[in-house]
Amino acid sequence: MILNHILGIYTHPREEWATIDKKHENYVYALSHILVIALIPSLVTYYSATQLGWKIGAGDTIRLTEQSALIVSIGLYAGLILGVLALALLVRELAAIFDAKPTYTQSLELAAYTSTPLFMVGFAGLYPQLWFVMSVGLVGLTYSVYLLYSGVPIIMHIPEEKGFIYASSVVTCGLVLLSVLMAATIIVWGSGFGPQFLH
Repeated sequence: MILNHILGIYTHPREEWATIDKKHENYVYALSHILVIALIPSLVTYYSATQLGWKIGAGDTIRLTEQSALIVSIGLYAGLILGVLALALLVRELAAIFDAKPTYTQSLELAAYTSTPLFMVGFAGLYPQLWFVMSVGLVGLTYSVYLLYSGVPIIMHIPEEKGFIYASSVVTCGLVLLSVLMAATIIVWGSGFGPQFLH
């Protein structure tokens, strides 16, 4: 089953990382996990933007047109998948510095399961209040970082000390990658492809 590691990474992450390391499913399996999990924020974004809307302060409820929401959701889905694939490449490229020799599949597994809590934050969009979404997002980010720090030594077969520095490097690269994706979004929106709002 594609999603069979989700419960484990929330209830007993270290043991689950060891299980993932032992099994090492193929590349398609890890990619399938990302393709399914990335649907959560994308579908919730479409639904929230068209049906629920959001308010800023005491202003009117703002919604997107269905066409705009569809474009935003597809862009989000593609961005999330490309982001995880790029993170997996960064994980693999950084490995040589720390005397690790992972396959791309191992790197993709690490990136995919580490980003799962962030993708699950998408459910927070069903209650589109900024404070709530930001609070849940912070919890998701914190747990993703914890998963990364606990998973790197196990998946990469390196000592805990090296794993800590390796994971810190991956977090830094991940933040740079996130900044690049956000900048690309701003450029696209500023080029006349921004969403259309309904008030």
